[in-house]
Amino acid sequence: MKVRYMGSTSFLELTNRRIYEVMSIERGWYRIVDDSHDDYLYPPDEFVVVEKNDGSTPVSDSSNIFPYDENR
Repeated sequence: MKVRYMGSTSFLELTNRRIYEVMSIERGWYRIVDDSHDDYLYPPDEFVVVEKNDGSTPVSDSSNIFPYDENR
């Protein structure tokens, strides 16, 4: 899956209108290797999808990450 960043350019983070590869989608946010060459989670509302997920980008559901435990 590929997305185009539509926010303001921020040095060593993200560049406006640059296309980034989404490594995974976690709790609805995109994990992207940014301009610092590190991967971080970013909110999807700052991006436009330019290449849809063909199933090769892993998607995790928050209910699987933080299961509810009523005994806690």
